Amino acid sequence: MIDAVLPARRRAGFDHRQFSLGHLAAAKDGQRVAVCIPAHNEEATVGQVVGAAGKLRQAGVVDDVVVVDDNSTDATAKAAAAAGARVVRRDGTPSKGAAMAQAVASSDADVIVFLDADVTNVAPHFVAGLVGPLLLFPDLMLVKGAYRRSLYGRAGEGGRVTELVARPLLDRWFPELADLSQPLAGETALRRAVTDSVGFDSGYAVEIGLLLDVAARFGAGAIAEVDLGERVHRNRPLEELRFQAGAVLDAVLRRVGALS
Repeated sequence: MIDAVLPARRRAGFDHRQFSLGHLAAAKDGQRVAVCIPAHNEEATVGQVVGAAGKLRQAGVVDDVVVVDDNSTDATAKAAAAAGARVVRRDGTPSKGAAMAQAVASSDADVIVFLDADVTNVAPHFVAGLVGPLLLFPDLMLVKGAYRRSLYGRAGEGGRVTELVARPLLDRWFPELADLSQPLAGETALRRAVTDSVGFDSGYAVEIGLLLDVAARFGAGAIAEVDLGERVHRNRPLEELRFQAGAVLDAVLRRVGALS
C-alpha cells in the first residue's frame, strides 16, 4: 500500500489506496480500533473475513476482532474462533442491528469497523480504507464503503434494494445524502461518540437508520465514503429481498413522520 495522500476532503473523495498500514498505525495516537462482524450461519465465509481483519491486528492498526454469532445453527462460531476472532454469542431471533449493538457493548474501542460476514473477497484494504478517514480527520463520524457490485456475474446490476428503495427515498427526503453510492453498505466505520449518541435499528433497517441518525445528530458533512473496489457476496433471490426493502422503507418513513 502507498503512503496516505490526503485530498481536500469531500464526500466520496477517499480511496483505500491512500492509506498505508504504517501510516494508520502511527495515526492511532492511543485510540483503540475494533473490527466487529455480525454473523448468522456464515461458517463458509466468516473465517476469511476474520483473517483479513487479523492482518491489520498484526500491523498494529486493529486491536480487537470480534464476531457476534447471531444465534447461528451452523459452525459459524467455531470457524470464527479458529481464524482468530473473539466470539460473542447472541441468542434469540437473529437481528443484524442487535448483533452490531452487542458487538459495540462487548468492546472498549474508540473506532469501530463493521464488516459483513458473507463477503467472499474481503481483504485487509477494506478495513484500512474504512478506518483511515476516521483516524486522519477528527471531524468525520461515519465512513461508508463504496464499491462495485455484480448480480449473477452481470457487472453493475447488484444492489437492487439500494437502487429501487434506498436511493429514491434519499432523493425524496434527504437530498443531502443522495450522493452516497452505497447508503446500505454493511462495510462501515464509526466513532464511539456515534454509538453513545444514536442507537441501532433492528434487522435490515440498521444501515439506513444509522446513516440518517448520524446526519441528523452530527450533520451530513460528518459522513464520508471510501472506494473499496469490488465487493462480492452471494446474491439473494428477489423474493427474499421484500422483507429487507420493507425494513428500509419503514425506517425512513418513521424518521420523516409518515409512519407512526
